[in-house]
Parts: sequence; structure tokens; C-alpha cells
Amino acid sequence: MILRLITISRPVLWINTIGTTMVALWITGTLWSWDIIWMLMWVTLPFNLLIYGINDIFDQETDNLNIRKGGYGGAKIHPHEVPWIAWGVVVSNVPFLVYFGLNYSLEANLWMWAYSLFFLFYSAPPLRFKGRPYLDSISNADYAFPLAFVPLALGAEPWWWAVFALMAWSLAKHTYDAIQDIDEDSEAGIRTTAVHLGARGSLVWVSFWWIVSTVLFAFVNIPLAIANAVYAAWLVWLIVQDNTTVNAKRVYKYSVAYPYVVGSVAGVQLVGGVVLGLL
Repeated sequence: MILRLITISRPVLWINTIGTTMVALWITGTLWSWDIIWMLMWVTLPFNLLIYGINDIFDQETDNLNIRKGGYGGAKIHPHEVPWIAWGVVVSNVPFLVYFGLNYSLEANLWMWAYSLFFLFYSAPPLRFKGRPYLDSISNADYAFPLAFVPLALGAEPWWWAVFALMAWSLAKHTYDAIQDIDEDSEAGIRTTAVHLGARGSLVWVSFWWIVSTVLFAFVNIPLAIANAVYAAWLVWLIVQDNTTVNAKRVYKYSVAYPYVVGSVAGVQLVGGVVLGLL
């Protein structure tokens, strides 16, 4: 059962939560602090199970139509699995939220609860942002929230340029990844931003927000901004050449690699800055 929950939590995508949490720590000028251990544990299996387990519960209809589901791109669950997935989400997340409430500032906890609730209601009714054009994309800006709540929990000031830059980046990446699911979501009656705009319109939306993120990243670090602009332009070009959902599925692996590649540009510099005492 544990192995099944790990599969549902999409380990290949944990970089989006673990990486952001570690970057948030390095931004405070510290290479490692045991004070972060509980937050770091939370954003592994527990929080990713909240993101993707809840998504799988409420997306069974469209997932069954989607050929990319069943591998690293997402699980296909059976109806009998729903109760223990739901309980897995509750049991693995609530103790952490209680601990955070007792040990961290109110401001940090507000960001943590927003982090949790936005992801919960991305998939779950009654809000279900996934079925609301633009709100589905905007709600995914919460991938950046660790850049706010980690420093606040550790008594430091967040680097707000970085927070807002990653918000814009995450917003764009969500719609980019959703282009591959336009056919399945349309057939299931789910109106995502990608379904609403179509492939070409989605690329305009995505390009705008990746440009915004690049400009904001430039206030943080020029090499990071350049790496972001180059990788984003390449991803957009890959679908401009062929905007079918078949091609979008084919190039999805490059989108998965995006935070690994560009995040490394930020991570290496941050670690170097901490080691050399520049932060």
C-alpha cells in the first residue's frame, strides 16, 4: 500500500516541492538547518500525495482516457482505492500542519495553509479550480509558496522578487503542461485554460507569463533569468512547430526536466554564495 501511495504521489515531480523548499533555505544564507527538517519531510510524500492523490480521485474519468497516465506522468487509480488514498492524504498531512501551527509564526502558517488549500481545491469541489479557465493556471502559482513560508518559519524575510517570479513561472508551466491533455479534458467536459484557449492561444498565455517570470528573475539573478528565457523559448518552439496534443505529450519529458535544469542554475549559485559567505 505504501508503495502504491508513493507511485500516486509522482516522485519524479517531487523536485517542484523539495527543490523550492531547499532554495528557500539557501536564500536565508544557510546551507543546512535542522529547523527545516519537518518542512522538508512534509513536502516529500505527504504533500505530493495531497496534490496528486486528490487530483487522481477527482480526475478518474479523464485519466482513463489519457494514454500518458499510468506512468511517470500520472497514476490511474481504481474506485476501490479512493478511501485509503483520501485517508493517506489526511493522516500524512494533518500532523505536520498541527506541528507547524504550534511552532511557527502566524504569517508562515497562513502561507502553509494557502499552499495546502489551493492544491486541494485545484482538484476537489466545490471550487475545483481545474475546471475554471485561468483560475486553474493562477492557482498553480502556489508552487512558489515555500519561498515565502520557509524563511518566515525560520525568522527571515522572504526574497519577494523570487517569490513572485516563481509564481509567474509556475502559472505558465501549468498551462504548458495542460496542452497535452486538451483532447481528453475536452471529451470529459473539463474546461481548463488550455481547452479554453486552444494550443496556439495557450502558447501566447504561457509565453507572456514566462516573459514576466524572466523579467522578475532578472532582479534576482541575471544568469538564472537567461537560463529561464532560453529554456522557456525552446519549450514554446517545440510546440509551435507541431501543436498537436500528440506532440505535446511527446515533449512533456522536456517540461518535466525544466525545474531540474534551470533550478540547478539557481541552486549552484546559491550554495556557492552560502559557502563563500556572500549570502
